[in-house]
Amino acid sequence: MPTVPVLLCLGLSLHMALQGLTGTLPKPTLWAKPGSVLPWGSSVSIWCQGNVGAQKYNLYREGSPRISEMSLLLNNKAKFSIPSINDGHAGRYHCYYQSTAGLSEHSDALEMVVTGIYSKPSLSALPSHAMTSGDNVTLQCITRQQFAGFILTREGGDKLSWTLNSRRLTNGQFQALFAVGHLISGHRWTFRCYGHYKRSPQVWSIPSDPLELMVSESSTPSPPTTEPITTPGCTEGPISPPSSLGSTAASQPQDYTVGNLIHMGLAGLVLVALGILLFWDQCHQRRTQDAARM
Repeated sequence: MPTVPVLLCLGLSLHMALQGLTGTLPKPTLWAKPGSVLPWGSSVSIWCQGNVGAQKYNLYREGSPRISEMSLLLNNKAKFSIPSINDGHAGRYHCYYQSTAGLSEHSDALEMVVTGIYSKPSLSALPSHAMTSGDNVTLQCITRQQFAGFILTREGGDKLSWTLNSRRLTNGQFQALFAVGHLISGHRWTFRCYGHYKRSPQVWSIPSDPLELMVSESSTPSPPTTEPITTPGCTEGPISPPSSLGSTAASQPQDYTVGNLIHMGLAGLVLVALGILLFWDQCHQRRTQDAARM
């Protein structure tokens, strides 16, 4: 038998086998109930749904050699149950299925997060919890634990989350500042934050105490205060706010009364009389000098 056809047949067989291993069928969908962020000790079900004709489903976690197998359930779905989740279950999961046509592609990653492992951080709003529509909101998550990062979550129908690396402060604490942006007026928002270490980003701390922010409509600005303003770090005492240009006292016209006009008229008459007396005195002196010369 010629060598070249044999090699071609072997190569074609190997190619078909590799296609079966890597997956030629459409990838399945992977999700978790009640969710993918769960407190330590709670139960969770991981579901994998593939194409019609799937005979067996496989679930695995990245970095772990163990693969869980599950026979087909109803509607081309398989259910993998974890009765009590712990930090060993945290990570990124994938699933794939098998049929007579071969193996499917692997699903997109499902990130399972376990909370409640470390002490909770503290969450606060800067500058205060009272916000008005249009304000820029910044939330501070801080703790003494050496967390590599923090996660901020906002509850609601459109539950959102933000992730930031931590930074170490001069007092030894670790902090992250989340610029949440503008909040809609008339709504009450609830936030929580978590911390995690670098080696296990899917293992989070106990959540912080909930922080509620009530956003109100912008009110009409109040007039400037006349109380002194104390400047932090100054030892010379309080300072008063500078007056603005065109203040009320400077812009009001003076109120000239009848009494003021009379006083001004009398002063003018006195000045005229003094002028006449000075004029006659000078004339008298000149006449006396002329008479002496004659």
